[in-house]
Amino acid sequence: MSVFKPFKAARPSKDKALDVVCRPYDVLDSAEAKAEAEGNAASFYHVIKPEINFPDDFDHYDEAVYKKGRENYQLLRSNGILNKDSKEQFYVYQIIMDGHKQTGIVGCCSIDDYFENNIKKHELTRPDKEEDRKNHVRHGKINAEPVFFSYPHVDAIDMLVEAVKTAANPTYDITTKDGIQHTLWVVENDDAIDQIEQLFEEKVPSIYVADGHHRTAAGALVGKEFRDAAGGNRNDGKRYNYFMAVVFPDNQLKIIDYNRVVKDLNGLSEAELLSKLDKSFTVEKMSGQYKPERLHSIGMYLSGDWYKLTAKDSTYDDSDPVGVLDVTILSKQVLEPLFNIVDLRTDKRIDFIGGIRGLGELEKRVNSGAMKVAFAMYPVSMQQLIDISDADLIMPPKVTWFEPKLRSGMFVHELED
Repeated sequence: MSVFKPFKAARPSKDKALDVVCRPYDVLDSAEAKAEAEGNAASFYHVIKPEINFPDDFDHYDEAVYKKGRENYQLLRSNGILNKDSKEQFYVYQIIMDGHKQTGIVGCCSIDDYFENNIKKHELTRPDKEEDRKNHVRHGKINAEPVFFSYPHVDAIDMLVEAVKTAANPTYDITTKDGIQHTLWVVENDDAIDQIEQLFEEKVPSIYVADGHHRTAAGALVGKEFRDAAGGNRNDGKRYNYFMAVVFPDNQLKIIDYNRVVKDLNGLSEAELLSKLDKSFTVEKMSGQYKPERLHSIGMYLSGDWYKLTAKDSTYDDSDPVGVLDVTILSKQVLEPLFNIVDLRTDKRIDFIGGIRGLGELEKRVNSGAMKVAFAMYPVSMQQLIDISDADLIMPPKVTWFEPKLRSGMFVHELED
């Protein structure tokens, strides 16, 4: 069963919360983060994207960048902008976006649950991104950002969360510039803390990675590095045995599309590409933007035109949890045979764009000349994610995009007592 523990979070003072909190590191580039943090020394971007404190052409993966992140975090602590709670607690975190509400619990998962597959994964990580996240943990000695997990909803946990929300006023209730409301309650009651921990141990056999495979891997792997270096063990009570997560019940989560853009056509002309696509898809030219409305339909943007690609029955197997996914169909019928893009984790000719940016972002990337073709995907379901994870299967990289996103800087897990 699942290990889920309270911890002493380092959190912003109430009057500084809106200055500190920021979007997660992986939803914007360094230039965007630098612009958002301009004039705000309290912004948590200085911790999670410390390259913004260096010249634009500075190597983002230089050791100096990771050390700067640690320095910036310590400065927030020493200035009293972030303060560590004196008691191990859970935290209830509610997010509301465009009328959609989801409420999770902030706590710590066991690194051993990760290694023993009680924490279920559905994606492989990209080695370069995983190493980047590991270096942030190694140098910072913190879990700066939580991972985003889910679990099969449990009525007793739902009731307990609602009781926490009604028992006291929230510690933070802020609305960020993007219009998303973030509300946090501290679970201070000892009985409630014990109940949460016990319910996860008794009622939740597995926890599922929703968003943050790289952060999950980094938190577990570096935690083990720290434990091995200290000669410790899983029962020694040290913080390196755990990493920070927000866990949400599966019936509250919303997955949106995760789209692809490709730099070139691998020597094919546009006419040749369209001709070859006809083997696996019914190809229809559309009069405007096309957003897939059902499984096995894919949107393609090429030279100013949108196309609807409807996968033919021979291209997928409904009994295969991974093979039935549209991202698998795209890889097997287009990316691999036509573009010679075989490893999505390492190939630099492909990039991934979250659906929150809209179809306009796909058009922008192609129209700029940076990319040659874009593919708009239909989102997978939460049940598909669970089925694949339970079968110990792996989705292709960058399949799920969850909204709303967690805010970073609202709570931090320090790995040093």
